[in-house]
Amino acid sequence: MSGHSKWSQIKHQKGATDAAKSRVFAKFGQLIALESKKAAGNLSSPGLVTAIARAKAANMPKDTIERAVAKGTSKDAGDLEQVVYEFYGPGGVAIIIDALTDNKNRTTQEMKHLITKNGFELGAQGSAQWAFTKMGGGVLIPNEPLTEVSGADEESLGSLLSLFDEHGDVQEVYTNARGYERTNDE
Repeated sequence: MSGHSKWSQIKHQKGATDAAKSRVFAKFGQLIALESKKAAGNLSSPGLVTAIARAKAANMPKDTIERAVAKGTSKDAGDLEQVVYEFYGPGGVAIIIDALTDNKNRTTQEMKHLITKNGFELGAQGSAQWAFTKMGGGVLIPNEPLTEVSGADEESLGSLLSLFDEHGDVQEVYTNARGYERTNDE
């Protein structure tokens, strides 16, 4: 039975989990670098403390966190900026995408492409914001979650959210659909 070794299975499973960890750590690294840049390296800044706490909760190594803080205070910090995209998805669900990027034009075009490829249009700034309330730490909570998302719309919403989860610049995705009120780092 060639090709059926236990190591082969372990190797593929480990590869998948390592890739998922890498995506999460990269997102937290960007967030920590941005917060470090805003705080000018002050480790007691509330935004930086929150970002580091979230990274530690995801088991991000200490040396990786320290490198991200140092990157935010160095000249090579780049021009990381936070961008927000809003649109209405399957079944009229309000969706807000929070992203960090070093190239706003590239990320905007990629988001437009993902959204239009799935049959929706990118909304204007503030078009879906009314459906959410901003809580501490910048977390958005839906005002009134939608209760009715039909089977086809639910499937389409799930696949759309997984596409955004795989995108490297997307930090968090918020929806007002019941059962989908989540963030990207959960």
